[in-house]
This record gives sequence, structure tokens and C-alpha cells, in this order.
Amino acid sequence: MRVSVVDAGSNTVRLVVADVEGGVPLPVHTVKWKLRLSERVGPDGTIADEAVEQLVKAVAAAGATARRWRAQDPLAFATAVVRGAPNRHEVLQRVASGTGIRMCTLPGETEAELTFLAARRWLGWKAGPLALLDIGGGSLEVAFGRGRLPDFAASLPLGANRLTREYLGVQDPPGPDELKELRRRIRHELRDVASRIRWEGPRTAVVTSRTFQQLARLCGAAPGRYGPFVDRELACRDLREAVRSLAGLPAAERARLPGISAPRATQSLAGAVVGHTALKLMGLRRAVVCPWAIREGVLLRYAEDGGEWWTDATGGTGSPAPALAATLCIAGPSA
Repeated sequence: MRVSVVDAGSNTVRLVVADVEGGVPLPVHTVKWKLRLSERVGPDGTIADEAVEQLVKAVAAAGATARRWRAQDPLAFATAVVRGAPNRHEVLQRVASGTGIRMCTLPGETEAELTFLAARRWLGWKAGPLALLDIGGGSLEVAFGRGRLPDFAASLPLGANRLTREYLGVQDPPGPDELKELRRRIRHELRDVASRIRWEGPRTAVVTSRTFQQLARLCGAAPGRYGPFVDRELACRDLREAVRSLAGLPAAERARLPGISAPRATQSLAGAVVGHTALKLMGLRRAVVCPWAIREGVLLRYAEDGGEWWTDATGGTGSPAPALAATLCIAGPSA
């Protein structure tokens, strides 16, 4: 069975086409469109008309690409930047009417559950009780569990791009007062979740997302060109040093550091502060870097539980495969 997934995030729209026979999502084609939606929102989070139009074009291109690769219409979802937008209903309606693809927003907790499933499948049962952290542009997802799906999942407004806009936009590089306020906000948001993770005492901690992958490379992990099967870890003490290095440089110069890409250089400092603070408060000395994340989680859940799961999870009716141009889909709780 060939399935495609479209993920509209804060920075990019990504398409993955994969074969999922045997319960393993094997990618056959991936492509991305750089839209940087998070930089084109109003003070209240409203997504500008021009950005919505570009999102429609990217989703339409993703659908056409999926069909060329003989996949059904994509399972399409948007993350925090659309989920939190006051005009999200209009955005999703315009995507549906302009592309014939029904795009949904998933609750943050559902994103955490799906990412946890991907990490569990990648690491296997030997990982034992597992804690997951995933830094996106708009939110931080945290989960813990002993089984296939987490016992506990949370989504916090601690995305790297969001915090950069809110706390690190005055000076470049930021001053000590800005960093102090940023850390205070992160500690406040993480207090209860970190207490839960400490109480659970996970055997393994795992981090996912592009932000964590780039920070791991900065801290000495193998580069991505070595492939996904190379073991990569991120130590809390190394991340502390990475925060110091990033904080001492203007955003433009951070892109010269190992692993830090130019498009993410500005938000890399906020991502590092979130990552270090979270690991420290949760009592996690190091974490495994997992190449699978939410897109693989969607593919796995679809392969394991069938199309009915996607319909239930996104609050739709009928099969998710056909184009439903007039449908506006806002997700409900995960199955």
C-alpha cells in the first residue's frame, strides 16, 4: 500500500510518499516547500492572505506529486501555526476548495502521541519506559509511556519560532535580560510536565524534530549525510554549551556553526534554551536523537489501524482518501 502525508508546519510544507506494507513506512519520495508561515502572521496569529494562497499552491503541488508517484490523496494536516490562528477555519476551507484535499489541524496532544508512536517503533521495546520531546516552530510536545502509545502527552506553547518572536527580537545577539525572561517563561510552562516526567523515571529519553537534529549536530553528533541508522545522542551538558555559543553570536553568524542551517539560525537559540531547560528540569542527562517523527507516526497509525483511525482522529466521515473539496476539518481527540 502506498500512502502519502502532507505536513504544513511553521517553516515548510513537507510531502512524504511511502510504502507501508509490513507495517514499516519506507519512503519512496519526499519533497518540501519553504513557506515560513510563522513569519507571515499578524500580532494575533492571523495568517496573511498571501501566505494562505501560497499554502494552497504548495498543498496542490503536493497532491499532484503524490498522484505522480501513484499514491492516494495525502493525509494532510497542519501544526501549531495554523492550529492557533484565529482564521484557521478560513485557511482550511481555502485549502480544501482550492486543492480538493481535506487538510486538518491535529490537537497538540495528538501530535505528541503520533510522534511517540514513531519513536517507539524506531527504538523498539528495549527502550523501556520512554520520554519524548519534540520542538516545533510553535509548540513543544512532550510524552511518556511504557507501551505503543503514551500514558501521558502534552503540548506546550514553547516552539522555537514562537519564543524567538516573543522574547529575542530586540537585540541581536540578545542581551542577558532577554535570555533571563525567556528561561523564566520556559521554566514556568514546563514546571508541571517536568515534575511528571521526573516522577515516571523513564529509562530512555528521545528527541525528534529538525531543531533537535541540528542542535545534536552542533554538539558533535554525526552529520545527516551518514544516514538515519547512525546512533546519535544529545547530552544536556553539551546543550548547555551550545546555548552559550549561540547566545554570543548574531543570528547571521550562527549559520556558520556545524549543523545550523541559515533558515533556522534565528530560532536556533530559543530552541537550544528550550531543549536544555527541558532536559535539566526533567532530570534527563542525555537523549537519543530519533529520525522519525510525526509524519512517520501518521503513516504507522494508518498502516496499523486503517483508514478509520484517520477519519476518527480528524473528526471526518467516510474514507480519508477521496478529495473532499467542500469539507472543513478541525481535528477531534485522538482515537
